[in-house]
Amino acid sequence: MRLRFYSEDLLGPSYDGTMSNEIQTWHYGLVARWWAEFNEGGSDVAFFQKAIERCGEPALDAGCGTGRLLLPFLRSGLDVDGSDVSPDMIAWCAAKAEADGLSVNLYTQAMHELDLPRRYRTVVLCGVFGLGGDRSTDVEGLRRVHSQLESGGTLVMDHHLGKHDVGSDTMWQIPENLKLPGSWPEMGDRRRTSDGRELELRTRLVGVDAAARSIVREISVRQFDSGVEVANDAYSIVICSYSATEVENMLIEAGFGEVRVNGTLEVQDPALDAERIAFEATA
Repeated sequence: MRLRFYSEDLLGPSYDGTMSNEIQTWHYGLVARWWAEFNEGGSDVAFFQKAIERCGEPALDAGCGTGRLLLPFLRSGLDVDGSDVSPDMIAWCAAKAEADGLSVNLYTQAMHELDLPRRYRTVVLCGVFGLGGDRSTDVEGLRRVHSQLESGGTLVMDHHLGKHDVGSDTMWQIPENLKLPGSWPEMGDRRRTSDGRELELRTRLVGVDAAARSIVREISVRQFDSGVEVANDAYSIVICSYSATEVENMLIEAGFGEVRVNGTLEVQDPALDAERIAFEATA
């Protein structure tokens, strides 16, 4: 079995969340544990796997997290590497790959700092574009992805337009009665882990920037042993929700040639009023 880590500073689950270049994300500590234990499956796995099979290998799952997509790709025999900004997520992904006897190259790098030794026919971004930074950082991330692709290679990505937070495609409408920061829900999503402990996930909205089409959301995961809370990790993240047109412009700005809006993950025709849109861009 081939299992390789590539990280300047691969830290364990006690990582304090300090990010390079001020990028902030929440995928550390108990939150990473939650993702590793419970964030699996989904119809988008098949969607992106078919994209890799169609566009070619080798492929990169940028923002692979704990391997929700990456591990099924590997089980199917695809040549796919994984990268993620969070060393905790990469550590969980590596442990799960090792338990399955899978060979994988894993890199701990932020998307806007990608500098990997391979070039790829396909790069996949699933659920990660717009997380943790701002427009300039996101464009730089797309530039780095472009540089990782072979000539004629394809970026396949999705993006959540944030329709649940906006009143139209061009201007966000903030409810007059919106109070920030929002309150934590009294009860979160509480589940039992593989070692018999319990984790409870909660989120709340803490900020909105209508001009930047971004929100700040806080996530908390509490750990319980025998019903008693023994730990609590909480992190905040900026989530940018660009319009479909703006994503196309950002891809072109990053150096991509042909950009195609393929619609949602469930249908082929573009559905610009959908909350989640799929894009393909050719390097």
